[in-house]
Amino acid sequence: MPAKTKRKTLKEVDSIYFLKLVVYLVHGSFWVRLVTKSGAQIPLPVGLLGGVLLLRYERLQLDKKIGYAILLMSAFISFWLPLGVHIVI
Repeated sequence: MPAKTKRKTLKEVDSIYFLKLVVYLVHGSFWVRLVTKSGAQIPLPVGLLGGVLLLRYERLQLDKKIGYAILLMSAFISFWLPLGVHIVI
């Protein structure tokens, strides 16, 4: 008879999961806008790039998918809001 192997299931506390979602939301909404003297804006999604780097180290595949969805939605919504840092060049 083969020996049974015990599989450990990865479980996360709900508060940790909620904290991760909030961190992804904040990261996705951070933009750096370069403003020229003529008034043209060049938006750079710095928070989106940082959030993607954080998501690379997520262990659970389902959490990655939800994290990517939250990052993208917050980045698209915050693109039209005056959030982030404005740098005049």
